[in-house]
Amino acid sequence: MALQITDTNYDQVVDTDKLVVIDFWAEWCGPCQKLSPIINELATEYEGKVVIGKCDVEENTVITSKFSVRNIPTLLFIKNKEVVDKLVGAVPTDRIREKIEANS
Repeated sequence: MALQITDTNYDQVVDTDKLVVIDFWAEWCGPCQKLSPIINELATEYEGKVVIGKCDVEENTVITSKFSVRNIPTLLFIKNKEVVDKLVGAVPTDRIREKIEANS
């Protein structure tokens, strides 16, 4: 299951040498709902190797603004506290997996 990432725990979550993948989403977003099971599946698959979490844009405006997230779903790939890659939209599992492998 994907970790819940919030304005409060963001700094602690990204304070790691592992790749961090954040799915920015909202309850009302149809494509976000389609992507959600994929994110949870990948979180289980990469457990211990990659930190994969979800951030509700409506409840966590500080992080959402920090990264200028305008479209959802948006996936940010963060390594050493820096954004190293990004995907926007409901993308296929294989494309997300490719980005994880390329940036881990």
